Amino acid sequence: MAKKPDTTSTARPRGISLHIGLNSVSRAAYGGWEGPLAACEFDANDMAAIAKSKGMKSTVLLTKKGTRANALAGMRSSAKALKAGDFFFLSYSGHGGQVPDVSGDEADKQDETWCLYDGQLIDDELYFELSKFAAGVRILVLSDSCHSGTVTRVAPLMMATRHQRPKLMPPSVAMRTYREHQAFYDKLQLDIAKAAGKAAVDPDAALANVAASARLTAIVKNFKPAVLLISGCQDNQTSMDGDHNGAFTEQLLKVWNQGTFKGNYGSFHARIKATMPATQSPNLFALGKAGTFLAQTPFTV
Repeated sequence: MAKKPDTTSTARPRGISLHIGLNSVSRAAYGGWEGPLAACEFDANDMAAIAKSKGMKSTVLLTKKGTRANALAGMRSSAKALKAGDFFFLSYSGHGGQVPDVSGDEADKQDETWCLYDGQLIDDELYFELSKFAAGVRILVLSDSCHSGTVTRVAPLMMATRHQRPKLMPPSVAMRTYREHQAFYDKLQLDIAKAAGKAAVDPDAALANVAASARLTAIVKNFKPAVLLISGCQDNQTSMDGDHNGAFTEQLLKVWNQGTFKGNYGSFHARIKATMPATQSPNLFALGKAGTFLAQTPFTV
């Protein structure tokens, strides 16, 4: 009698990573501001080195290559390629900014952004793209940038030194940038809300409720993948640049210690946070069914 073929899948999980590091932005896109930084390209390359050591296929977008189109293309191609059990690692190092939230309920809300080379990537947009990944895909996002919260919770002013510069787009630049490109940013937010089929939920409001699992599940019920975000600071703080790495990335690399770190994502975050000053306290957020993911060793494909 012929032996039945073995239909059990033996394929190993696949890992893809995308690393974005911008030491400056286009003056044309930011009202004449270039936002010079020093260590963001180093950050991106160092994160890519970790990814490659874990067998991931990595793409690195440095400064002029760190455009909206390239970043979105990298996320979308990864979403199409990955399936349940696979791993996507996304890192960003650069300035954080704000645009007024025109799709929310409160007129004074501000959407947080990543300042890509030729324009900002809005937080609503980022989480909408992540929601396109298949169920069971694990997504790790490391963001070494400023998340300055809402207008009523302004980040404290940080004094720049020769070795450290705040990764915060100055409020005056943020206002001028929005004014000069208002039609683009307003339409972008409304298009995302329309694509989602309802008014967009502010992802930061969802993330803030991570400890209340029932509420979080209700807010992000359409999230199929499991997402972990470790950000460089709290919403009301500023991430600092350095000469060779950003302050957050520098401490992350020390804790990781060339892969000798033993522990899960929770202890990894705790160890990084313990090494940082009170003025910059990294945060850990989760979206979707991330309990099993949280218990894994960082960067495990």
